[in-house]
Amino acid sequence: MRFFNRITFQTPESVELEFTLAGIGNRALALLIDYTVLTVTLLVFFLTWTVFSTQLFNFFEDLITNAQNLGLWLIAIFFLIAFAIYISYFVFFETLWFGQTPGKRFAKIRVVRDDGRLIGLQQATLRALLRPFDETLFIGAFLIMLGRNEKRLGDLAAGTIVIQAQTPTASARLTISEEAKVLHEQLIQIADLSPLLPDDFAIIREYLQRRSAMSPKARALLALKLAQQVQTIISLEKLPEAVTSDIFLEAIYLGYQQPEF
Repeated sequence: MRFFNRITFQTPESVELEFTLAGIGNRALALLIDYTVLTVTLLVFFLTWTVFSTQLFNFFEDLITNAQNLGLWLIAIFFLIAFAIYISYFVFFETLWFGQTPGKRFAKIRVVRDDGRLIGLQQATLRALLRPFDETLFIGAFLIMLGRNEKRLGDLAAGTIVIQAQTPTASARLTISEEAKVLHEQLIQIADLSPLLPDDFAIIREYLQRRSAMSPKARALLALKLAQQVQTIISLEKLPEAVTSDIFLEAIYLGYQQPEF
């Protein structure tokens, strides 16, 4: 396994985004946290099911001739529901949180498709269903350490990779105008920035960092296209008057760094 293995995606706007693969250490940390949450959840379910099945068994014990079969059915149903909870945990969070579970969020890693797009229900389900096979004899861990893109069986089947999540960071090459700071305060009041995802932020940041090296025409066209796409995402019909696309994107960059996002 190569430390700090990186991968590059090409966006439709011809902006290259480079990400660092999560690595076995971050993935193990995320899994440890997820399994801690799962253990508590399954323990609560076990205690609840024990009380319920005991009462049910006692109620029907005198009404049926072979109570042992009822006990076997209750045990079988318990394991089926427990397995469903195990699978649903990963499917639910990776779908709802766009490739993250509580453990992955803590470890600052994320699952994305091979082309950099966000995963959906299908990819999350495939990864979850194959997880038990990955954990048999640590097959998944060996595949992650030996594979070029650090994929386990679930990643290979679903066409996904696990990357380090992008976090907003300051950059010496990135300058924010005073107009953007004022607009940022307005946007918080008139628009919901929460639909913006790390992928959106990465594209905006990449443009803001590289715009000075672009020709005026290319810069204006790309800024306008990005601003229109962001407006659609946050459902903002039109920009305030005298606000350029550059200022708008700078304000969005500031807004994305707020704790609530």
